[in-house]
Amino acid sequence: MIDKIPVRKTALFVSITAIIMALFHLYTSGFGRFPALQQRSIHLAFALILTFYLYPVRKKGVPRKLSSAINILSSIGALLCCGNIAFVVYYVLYERAGAATNVDIVLGFILIILVLDMTRRIMGWALPIITLIFIAYGFLGSHISLPYITHSGMDVSRFIAYTYLSTEGLFTVPLGVSATFIAVFVIFAAFLVNSGVGDFFMDAATAIAGDKTGGPAKVAVVASAAMGSVSGSAVGNVVTTGSVTIPLMKRMGFPAILAAGIEGTASTGGQIMPPLMGAAAFIIASVVGKPYLTICIAAFVPAVLSFLSVYIIVHFEAERHGIKGLPKEDLPRLWPVLKKRGHLILPIVVLVMMLVTGSTAMKAGFYSIIAVIIVSAFQKDTRMGIKRILLAMENGARAVLPIAAACACSGIVVGVLTLTGLGLKISYLLVEIAHGSLPVLLLLAMLASILLGMGITTTAAYLLVAIIIAPVLVRMGVPPLAAHMFVFYYAVISTITPPVALAAYAAAGIAETDPFKTALVGFRVGIAKFVVPFYIIYTPDIMLVSGNPLKAAIAILMAIVGIWALAGSACGYVFRELRFYERLILFICIPLTIPNKPIWNITGAGIISLITAYIWLSKKRADRKG
Repeated sequence: MIDKIPVRKTALFVSITAIIMALFHLYTSGFGRFPALQQRSIHLAFALILTFYLYPVRKKGVPRKLSSAINILSSIGALLCCGNIAFVVYYVLYERAGAATNVDIVLGFILIILVLDMTRRIMGWALPIITLIFIAYGFLGSHISLPYITHSGMDVSRFIAYTYLSTEGLFTVPLGVSATFIAVFVIFAAFLVNSGVGDFFMDAATAIAGDKTGGPAKVAVVASAAMGSVSGSAVGNVVTTGSVTIPLMKRMGFPAILAAGIEGTASTGGQIMPPLMGAAAFIIASVVGKPYLTICIAAFVPAVLSFLSVYIIVHFEAERHGIKGLPKEDLPRLWPVLKKRGHLILPIVVLVMMLVTGSTAMKAGFYSIIAVIIVSAFQKDTRMGIKRILLAMENGARAVLPIAAACACSGIVVGVLTLTGLGLKISYLLVEIAHGSLPVLLLLAMLASILLGMGITTTAAYLLVAIIIAPVLVRMGVPPLAAHMFVFYYAVISTITPPVALAAYAAAGIAETDPFKTALVGFRVGIAKFVVPFYIIYTPDIMLVSGNPLKAAIAILMAIVGIWALAGSACGYVFRELRFYERLILFICIPLTIPNKPIWNITGAGIISLITAYIWLSKKRADRKG
C-alpha cells in the first residue's frame, strides 16, 4: 500500500500539470497569445515536465528512487531554463543586444540536454542522434576540408546564444507553431474523441461500405479517412479503428497479415486529410506564408487520392480472395446513425466555417472546442461532464508532447544549419548531383524524405526534409506550396515504409502478426500512393489553388487513371490475375499521365483504358466459358 502512494501522487501531479497546460493553451488561443519567446518557452517547460513523469528514464534497470530523483532534477532544470527565457531574458535581451551571459550559456546547455533527453524518451534515439551529428558538425565542420562541407567555425557561446536566446534555434518557427496552432487543435481533437465522434465515424463507415466486396477492409479505409481527419495521427488512427476493423477482416477471410497491412496503410492517410490533418500542416502554413485553410484545400485532393489508391487495391485483394461484404441485416443503417450521433460533426462544421470566414486558426480551434462541449450536451450518452472535459484536456496535453519534442529538437538542427550555412550548401550539392534534372531531384527528394522519416514521427520527418530538401525544390522552380506538400506527403508515407514502419507495427500488434512482414504487405497495399506527389509537382492544379476548374478536373482525372494503373500493376490483379506483359504495359503508361502535356495524357490514359477494357472483356469471356 505504501508503495502505491508515490505512484498515485505522481499520477495526480501529471493530471494537474497536463490540465494546466491545456488551460494555458486554451486561454492564449481565445484571449491572445503571449510574445513569441514567452509563449514558446512556457509551452516547452510544460512539455518537458510532463515527459519526465510520463516516460521512464529507461525501460529497465533504473531503480524507482533514482528515476524519481532524475525526474525531479530534470523538472527543476526545465523550470529554471525556460523560466529564465520567459521571465528574465525576454525583458533584458534587447538591452544586451542578444549577448549571452555565463548563466545563459550554462542554462542553454542544460536545456539542450533536456530537450534531447525528452525526445529520446518519447521517440527513441533516431532524432536525437541526428541532432547530435549536426551539433558535432557545427563544432568540427571547420576542420573538414571538403567542398560543400567545411565552414568558418562555431564556438560554444555563439551556438548557445543563437540556439537558446533567439527565435532561430530551439524556439524557432516549428516550436512556435506547436505552442500555438498545433496545441489547440490537438486539444480540440481530444475533445472530439471524448465526445464519441470516433464511434460515430466507425458506425457511419460500416453503414456506407460494410456490404461492399471486402466490406470490413473498405470500412477500414472509410473509417480511417473520417477518423484521421480529426485525429491527425497514423498510429492513433490504427489503434482507434484497427481494434474493430482488423478482427472483423480476419473473421471475414482476410489473412491476418493482409488485414494489418490494409489498416496500417489506410490509417496513414489521416495525417493529410482535412480539416485537422497532422501537426506538420500548421508548420507548412507558417513556412510558406499561407493561411491554414489554403493548406487544407491544397491537401484535400491528394488526401482523397491516397485513400482511393488503398480502396482500389483493397477491392482487388477482396476479389482475389473471394471475400464478400457483410450481410446488410447485420449492419447499422446510415440514417439512424446520423440521427443519433450526427450532431457530433457540428463542431467540425464550426471550425471550417470560421476558417472560411477569415478567423485565425487559434480562434477557430478555441470556439470549436466550446462547440464540442455544447453540442455533446444534446444527448445524454454523448454529454461531456466536468470529468470528461478534464480528461479531454489531459489527453490533449499528453498528445502534444511528441510534437513539442520533435519541434524543439528540430529547432537545434535549424540553428546549426543556419549558423554553418550547410542548408544552402546542401541545396547546391543536390542540384549538382541531379545535374539540373527535376525528375532526378524529385526521386532524390522522395528517397531522402522516406529515409529521414523512418523511426520518427511524421512531424519530425517533415521538419527535417522541410529544412534540407524543400528549399532545393523551390530553387529548381517548384512553387513553395507544392514543394512542401511533396516532401510532407512522403514524410507521411514513411510510416508504412520498411524497415521502420510505425503504423504497420501498431497494426501488427493488434493482428498478432510479424511486424516486418506486415510492413512489407502494408507497403505493397499502399504503393499506389507513391505516385500522387509527382502529380502535385507537375500539375499543381490538383491542389485546387490555381482557380482554373477545367485544369484541376483534368489533373484529377489523370491522377485517378495513374493510380488505377499503378494499383493494378503492383497488385497483379484487375478483375482477374494479370499476365506479366499486362502489368508491364500498365506500369509503363503511368509517367504519361503525370506531366501537363495533352498528347502524353491522351496516349497514356488511352492505353490504360484499352488494356483495362481488354482485361475486363477477357474475364467476361472466361466466366461464360466456365
